[in-house]
Amino acid sequence: MREILKVREFYLEGQSFKTIFGFYKFSQFSQMTTKYQGTVKFFNETKGFGFIIHEESDKETFVHVNGLIHEIQADDRVEFELQEGRKGMNAVNVRRID
Repeated sequence: MREILKVREFYLEGQSFKTIFGFYKFSQFSQMTTKYQGTVKFFNETKGFGFIIHEESDKETFVHVNGLIHEIQADDRVEFELQEGRKGMNAVNVRRID
């Protein structure tokens, strides 16, 4: 027997969400992201990690090579999202900006 689900898609602040039978999929809400900007303090290619200085708070945010969209180096301006990691917040989806 095949089930057919009624799926609707809607947009909230530029993010796409889907509903099934009028109920929001909670996993979709965990994917809501805010983009931040900052400057790369340093990035060690050999070790595969570095830190970004958050533009708004001047706090350092850890970034791992797996969180990169573009290659980065010290003093690059970047845009990124935050994601909970084992030891705190990590920068992910990191991309250079001009």
